[in-house]
Amino acid sequence: MSKVSASAVLELRGVTKTYHVKQGLFGTARPLTAVNDVSLSLPRGEVLGLVGESGCGKSTLAKILLGLEAPTAGQVLVDGEEIGAQDRMTLARRIQPIFQDPYSSLNPRKSIFDIVSLPLRVHGIGDRAHWEKEVRSILDIVGLPARVMNTFPSQMSGGQRQRVAIARALIMKPEIVICDEPTSALDVSVQSQILNLLGDLRSEFGLTYLFISHDLAVVEHLATRVAVMYLGRIVEEAGVAGLFDEAAHPYTQALLKSVLTPEPGLGVPDTQLGMAYPNPIDPPSGCHFHPRCPMATELCKTTAPRPVETPGGRVECHLHDPESPMHNPKAA
Repeated sequence: MSKVSASAVLELRGVTKTYHVKQGLFGTARPLTAVNDVSLSLPRGEVLGLVGESGCGKSTLAKILLGLEAPTAGQVLVDGEEIGAQDRMTLARRIQPIFQDPYSSLNPRKSIFDIVSLPLRVHGIGDRAHWEKEVRSILDIVGLPARVMNTFPSQMSGGQRQRVAIARALIMKPEIVICDEPTSALDVSVQSQILNLLGDLRSEFGLTYLFISHDLAVVEHLATRVAVMYLGRIVEEAGVAGLFDEAAHPYTQALLKSVLTPEPGLGVPDTQLGMAYPNPIDPPSGCHFHPRCPMATELCKTTAPRPVETPGGRVECHLHDPESPMHNPKAA
């Protein structure tokens, strides 16, 4: 949905991922499109926040970028080279993940030294003395003392475990880090520490982040651009300031209304979206968001909107399409 660029370190061009899901013991397999024709461009050193409700396809997209899943259609390129043409070891040097739960993503039977040094050992880089030097260095960078090398994940707090996961991801000095909800399992006070650390590391190492989250406050703190995902599609993409100040898509506007504020008396915000999320096996016709959209018309029920340029990015909505009978110049 965004323009691809020769300067982009990461590009997605029309990426689609479809699974075939069998419903019931005797049911026939039906297609489930988890990622639907997604195009994104991520310049080097930037942070793209990918937001949306659970089940919208964010984690599936992360697996595709890590080479854990092959797209059904489309291309994923790193520095202009398709990841399918790169061997797994080369890809691992360039792209590393930081997962949601720092406990389940760390082997509880391995020491912190074994966990953090594993990428060096797998790639055959250096000897034991080199590994110890590198592990000490990266632990210091993420704010952990060298003495934790001989401890185990169960002996550490959630924030410390996530710092270990970050150290393991960065010890190979990757170009791109895929952060899949890296702070959602942490206390709020610890979240801010980890976010600040990720920001500092981005500056120090020149990292490029794809930051996946359902927490808009977290994304606003770290991201430079935001892509909003709904039922497998990117429905809006814009710079952080533009999206948070003047969201174009009704779904993005609803997500922003869902953010809790500390102001007394406001209570829990009502997004007007209801509780039901569409069934991805049987998605709504036309614009997939129309059953939950307060501005939907008959056109939305029958015709899918096309992506159109906005001053700050792109959006898929009839209200912003100059060629649509629903076009609202004030909305654009």
